[in-house]
Amino acid sequence: MLSRVGDSLYWMSRYLERAEHTARVIQVQLDLMLERGAGSDNRNWVRLARSLGVESAADNNDFGETSVQSLLHDSSERASIVTSIMGARENARQVREQISSEMWEQLNRLFHAVRNSSGQDVWGAGEFLHSIKEGAHLFQGITDSTMTHGEGWQFIQAGRFLERAVCLSILVGVHFRAFQRPDHRESEHAYLEWIGLLRSCTAFEAYCKAYTAQIKPDRIAEFLVLHQSFPHSIRFSAEALEAAIKEIGREAGSRRSSHVERISGRLRATLRYGQIDEIMAGGLDTYLEGILRQCGQVHGAMYQTYVSYPIEVALEA
Repeated sequence: MLSRVGDSLYWMSRYLERAEHTARVIQVQLDLMLERGAGSDNRNWVRLARSLGVESAADNNDFGETSVQSLLHDSSERASIVTSIMGARENARQVREQISSEMWEQLNRLFHAVRNSSGQDVWGAGEFLHSIKEGAHLFQGITDSTMTHGEGWQFIQAGRFLERAVCLSILVGVHFRAFQRPDHRESEHAYLEWIGLLRSCTAFEAYCKAYTAQIKPDRIAEFLVLHQSFPHSIRFSAEALEAAIKEIGREAGSRRSSHVERISGRLRATLRYGQIDEIMAGGLDTYLEGILRQCGQVHGAMYQTYVSYPIEVALEA
């Protein structure tokens, strides 16, 4: 497979996963703000933006409702839904011959849904956010049902689960920094906030089936970080990522693939052999920063191996 094709499929998938994650987190946080009532202030908007990796919110306590609205429709905001959908569509356009007609049609429907809702107020965006989540899920199902599960499909899987691991690590880290402090742990809205975190990861019902309805921060951390079979846990994402990378290496038949496989295997091992009591004792924030670093290393290694390698390396292969 040409490097540009793998790169476009990889980024198409990452952008779409990012759009779905952003829509889900914003929708859950809007619901929580209605529950908080008069207690809602700019700190909640800032925390929402930080949980989505918006760098401009890091040291800006004036980041408010209007700024969060840019996460819906502002094409100049890197983390916005419209930017992600446009990025996914552009990458799909560049490899139109590699994806199915059904995939292209669904991505176009998402693109037009975003374009037709420009300028919509945050509080009136419920239907729009639902359409983004539903559209992304439908695209994933169509992809799995209509595309050959070969090398290209594996690049899509790698993009999806690397982006998911990154998004979850940021989200969980921001939430625990805010609500694990003693002054917040027993606050009036603490219970709702922990449920909100689970719902932001589509995990509330699955968590209750695993631990009953007892909301305990350590158990939430264990479930979202280390659970083996829940699709929106960081460990599940890392293991799915490693599996996709191994399949890409096997399909490509390249000796260079051992480098990226080794790095992705290290990420998977960090999560597979992690123990929640040790992680919490050493600091969940520190642990998640390490996960983010390793995700960056996997991304870099994939690029060095399959996308931006020197021509001399390709001739030697």
